[in-house]
Amino acid sequence: MKIKTSRMETLKMLISSMELSSQEEVLQALRKEGYELTQATLSRDLKQLKVAKAASMNGKYVYVLPNETMYRRITTARPASEMLIVPGFVSINFSGNMGVIRTRPGYASSIAYNIDNASNPYILGTIAGDDTIFIVVKEGATPKKVISSLAEIIPDIK
Repeated sequence: MKIKTSRMETLKMLISSMELSSQEEVLQALRKEGYELTQATLSRDLKQLKVAKAASMNGKYVYVLPNETMYRRITTARPASEMLIVPGFVSINFSGNMGVIRTRPGYASSIAYNIDNASNPYILGTIAGDDTIFIVVKEGATPKKVISSLAEIIPDIK
């Protein structure tokens, strides 16, 4: 997994699992996960993820991802690296030039985002729900080629 992709996934996990209210708190959490970056890089990452601040249950303003239902907060804090070990990919099936990727709940959006930003030569685009991604495959691309091209983005795909 590329360093930035790994860092962005870790950042999403941290924001969804912890109440972080400042960039300094986010930087400290990322350092605990093994990422050393500047405040400027973090600021760009937060902007790219469209992270916002919202009031938490205790009235404190904390960072949240754009669609909180996709990244539900967990009650027991765990290291993000541990949460990233569990794969989100479940299956992929094709019919003609269409494909359906099934994921664990909450993973479809981030996987689709990674597919769309990978400039895959065989995929025209994606539409993601909570646990399903619809892909449109270019004319003439075989399922085998599509799966092979997705292997870098979705390591568990076979």
